Amino acid sequence: MEAQFPFLSIITLSPILAAVVILLLPEERRENARMLALAAMILGLALSLGVYIGYYQSLSGMQGVLWSDTLLFVEEAKWIPSLGIGYIMGVDGLSATLVLLTAIVGVGGTLISWSIDDRPREFFAFFMLLVAGVHGVFVAVDGFLLFFFYELAVLPMYVMIVIWGWKERREYAAMKLTLYLLIGSFISFIAFLVLYFKLPEQGLPMTFDLRVWAEANFPFDVQVIWFMPLFLGFAILAGLFPFHNWSPDGHVAAPTAVSMIHAGVLMKLGAYASMRVGIQILPEGTVFWMPFIILLTLINVIYGSFIAMRQTDMKYLIGYSSVSHMGLVSMGFAAMNLEGFVGASIQMVSHGVMTALFFSVVGMVYDRAHTRSMDELSGMGKVFQWPMVAFILGGLVSMGMPGLSGFIAEFPIFLGVWSGGDMSLAGTAFNLNPANYYPWIAIVSSIAIVITAAYVLRAVGIVFFGDYDPHKWHDMRPILAIDKATLVGFCVILVIIGIFPSVIAPMVEAGVAPVVNRLETAQQAANFMGAAQTAATHLFAWLGGA
Repeated sequence: MEAQFPFLSIITLSPILAAVVILLLPEERRENARMLALAAMILGLALSLGVYIGYYQSLSGMQGVLWSDTLLFVEEAKWIPSLGIGYIMGVDGLSATLVLLTAIVGVGGTLISWSIDDRPREFFAFFMLLVAGVHGVFVAVDGFLLFFFYELAVLPMYVMIVIWGWKERREYAAMKLTLYLLIGSFISFIAFLVLYFKLPEQGLPMTFDLRVWAEANFPFDVQVIWFMPLFLGFAILAGLFPFHNWSPDGHVAAPTAVSMIHAGVLMKLGAYASMRVGIQILPEGTVFWMPFIILLTLINVIYGSFIAMRQTDMKYLIGYSSVSHMGLVSMGFAAMNLEGFVGASIQMVSHGVMTALFFSVVGMVYDRAHTRSMDELSGMGKVFQWPMVAFILGGLVSMGMPGLSGFIAEFPIFLGVWSGGDMSLAGTAFNLNPANYYPWIAIVSSIAIVITAAYVLRAVGIVFFGDYDPHKWHDMRPILAIDKATLVGFCVILVIIGIFPSVIAPMVEAGVAPVVNRLETAQQAANFMGAAQTAATHLFAWLGGA
């Protein structure tokens, strides 16, 4: 379906235009910079909501066999035809949902940052570039365009952390984050180029159009060799173990709005790109390696929750909690079935809103108490009732409480991993057969739910309850109306998804169904190869005995 109105281009490019205009404003017009940034974010939110509703209304006609069948709002123009590079944007059910998530968190981050007085023009300009980069990755249907926006999303993070971040660790954290993510994207891009030059061998034109790539059938050996570089390069941004330790430092050092985008959206960008460029393009490589990768995700889930339990800095607690919850996203992908993929997709949205809520609360407390240490904070609920209620609700979502979005996300993931034990695959990495241990993965990873409940309740009890000493704090300003509006907006979304999962489940299912179809075909091929190998082994054994 060709778009009659350039929704996606405006959503993606309007923040860039706003950034340029903001930088051209005189230094004294700070309020205008804030208003322009908010206007750009509200425009993006309105259009993103329009795209989401428009796609939702079209779901009944989705074929879901090929990825190109599920793309809507497509915008296409030639860019560099000689290299097969085009300006191609479009959304499926998953990317439309993540575009809306980005817009929601972007508006929240802008409102939370309203009181910034240190170079607000530059702050909001870089924030606009960051949001534009994330939007661009989610709507890109051309591989070159995807990598372009991916880098655009990473680079402003460095500047914003170094200039506006936590003084004690900002340079270290910014450099660590940037090196991890740039090296990861470089590795993925090298693998992508290798596959690009192999397209003619498949009878396909040399193009960066991902619609063509999504139907390519690369040889098995090529898929096995290049899946890991392609997948892991992006999975670094998703916080996959053992490449996760840049993330908590980045969370802690970043200013509040950047932490919200970082945990709320940027990590989902890594998960989305690893699925879209890795899993979808190389399904046989996925089937070969995922029974090993799911073991890494188990470490993510368990290790992240235990380390979060040890933290006394509220931002580090949320940072390691994010490592654990993003492990569930990768685990859902590793289930290699529809339940796992749908659960992982909903988890991206649920965790995105939940962590944005957490970091906004921590930011409000830190701006007034000037500390994030749980050893120093006590009784904050007596002066911060709104943040306290919001933090408790976010904690209930984090521990997967029924009736909230966390349960709707985590239950299909565990169900998908358990069902993954029905697979009997031969020829996987290290000869790992999912049938032997996938159910145990589901059982062991559920321990993280208990640990999550422990550290969330511990944080709530220490920070918001207990004795409050009014003489200890000298800057306890009341919570602003825009802060309250941000908290209410995030909480409402988490409740709506939990009570009415139908507002999101059909959308993400339409987006991941073509990927799951390719994986099922690859699994059938793997089973056929395994059966053939077993038959050949028995034949040779019989001949040897004869």
